[in-house]
Amino acid sequence: MVSNPVHGLPLLPGMSFKDFTKTAFHRSQTLGYRNGYAIVRCPTVGIGGDRLQFNQLSQAELHELANKAPVLTYGQPKQAPPADFIPAHVAFDKKVLKFDAYFQEDVPMSTEEHYRIRQVNIYYYLEDDSMSVIEPVVENSGIPQGKLIKRQRLAKNDRGDHYHWKDLNRGINITIYGKTFHIVDCDQFTQVFLESQGIELNPPEKMALDPYTELRKQPLRKYVTPSDFDQLKQFLTFDKQVLRFYAIWDDTDSMYGECRTYIIHYYLMDDTVEIREVHERNDGRDPFPLLMNRQRIPKVLVENAKNFPRCVLEISDQEVLEWYTAKDFIVGKSLTILGRTFFIYDCDPFTRRYYKDKFGITDLPRIDVSKQEPPPVKQELPPYNGYGLVEDSAQNCFALIPKAPKKDIIKMLANDNKVLRYLAALESPIPEDKDRRFVFSYFLSTDMISIFEPPVRNSGIIGGKYLGRTKVVKPNSTVDNPIYYGPSDFFIGAVIEVFGHRFIILDTDEYVLKYMESNAAQYSPEALASIQNHVRKREAPASESESKQTEKDPGVQELEALIDTIQKQLKDHSCKDNIRKAFQIYDKEASGYVDREMFFKICESLNIPIDDSLVKELIRMCSHGEGKINYYNFVRAFSN
Repeated sequence: MVSNPVHGLPLLPGMSFKDFTKTAFHRSQTLGYRNGYAIVRCPTVGIGGDRLQFNQLSQAELHELANKAPVLTYGQPKQAPPADFIPAHVAFDKKVLKFDAYFQEDVPMSTEEHYRIRQVNIYYYLEDDSMSVIEPVVENSGIPQGKLIKRQRLAKNDRGDHYHWKDLNRGINITIYGKTFHIVDCDQFTQVFLESQGIELNPPEKMALDPYTELRKQPLRKYVTPSDFDQLKQFLTFDKQVLRFYAIWDDTDSMYGECRTYIIHYYLMDDTVEIREVHERNDGRDPFPLLMNRQRIPKVLVENAKNFPRCVLEISDQEVLEWYTAKDFIVGKSLTILGRTFFIYDCDPFTRRYYKDKFGITDLPRIDVSKQEPPPVKQELPPYNGYGLVEDSAQNCFALIPKAPKKDIIKMLANDNKVLRYLAALESPIPEDKDRRFVFSYFLSTDMISIFEPPVRNSGIIGGKYLGRTKVVKPNSTVDNPIYYGPSDFFIGAVIEVFGHRFIILDTDEYVLKYMESNAAQYSPEALASIQNHVRKREAPASESESKQTEKDPGVQELEALIDTIQKQLKDHSCKDNIRKAFQIYDKEASGYVDREMFFKICESLNIPIDDSLVKELIRMCSHGEGKINYYNFVRAFSN
């Protein structure tokens, strides 16, 4: 124990001294009894009886000092501001008290009832202390029901006082406009609200029932005479005797419905019916043997048993007035079982004998129920409207999403890039049309015709494409069976009528003669002879015409000399055999002209030296107005 007998020295290391004479080191007693109660005393001395150098305070005194500390420091606390005022229409918005009540109404003009109990609901709106009385609507009651008293504040006496929610309770009567309503119960919200406001609620009562309504709910009395029919005798007599009927269920009127066959078994021992399905091979249906299990089938139900839950409860004699019997199953008649109408078309020999012996019916012939497929309806196409080809217009009638007509692929591959060209004149009474010339191009791959009019300077007529690729119908053909122009219709002197315009064939190229000679079977001898004679007449004076033309036209002479020079200079060019084919691919109308921009692209792809001075001069001489170039004369310079 360390003590510091010398007063005034701090309790620090080196300032305190140990008392070696001290022998008592016990703690002072703090527990004791006063008047029989245990109390706790604060220690006055320390261990060994040394006097404590600080004041001792109890826990209660310390707690009191701790609570008074903020008051001593900060003063008295400020009071909290009062709560905001909330009006009643906000505090009680959509809060309604509901009471179940009834009132009694006299019925003086009826012998079946003297008074009537009408059940109502009383609503009390807390937001404005208004009330309303509503009677639940009962269907076909014949009484005006619904809102009996609209929402309003209701007076409770002659002094002008109004009903308050404190005046409402269970088991009391309230009078509203001369009618006395007896309150029997309330909902859960109303009960909690009234109890929270200190109102002691009366115990709930049962709702009074209308005696006439309860009388109507009772079943009618029935007087059934006991039957003397012996079921045991029926079982022993008709055991293992079954009537077999063949029936169909025609459900073709509904979506995805069909006509299905069934076998109906009628067991004579207990008048039960069983319906079995008839399955065929690969019919795509699950192999369920039974459509309906063996049971008795009601024919006429009691009026109140129409809503009887037959799917979960068994029907007894109390719900059925009449059951199906053997006399209801007749060949040639229909009967409805569980909502399905079955038509009986045949039965087995035992059933025929039973009906003959029991009912005297001998005429039960088999009825043919097989359905013959109706003849296919011939599809008639609507009349042609004049737009496009007949084949294209007809595709709109074959499918909802029309497809392009089928093409002869073999013919298109065999006659690809084969074009027959003819020179024609327009047959017209107009003097300006007599000198117009047209180039007919017949495409052998698709049997289509295109017409191109070469531009003539200062003629006043814009040349170019006259008719795009299309099939041309002959004037003497019908719309239902159109006949198109073919290669055999084109020869020297032939008249081609194109949409009301008549053209006369004047000339052809050499490829037409070669094609006609290789396919002579397609042409008449007169057509072939006309082409051959025209070519001979054209070749006979060729040398004379060329010499005269060169003498008369110096431009033609200059062009021929330039072509000869280029042929000698570029005779070893590698692509000279493909130049004509390349230009013909881009010349869809076979007019002999291509655009200037396309012309240079083709020359660049074929590595033609267009930068050469002679080739530039040739391009200049072959150029035509409106940005087009005649590639016929240009190709001559690159062929031998």
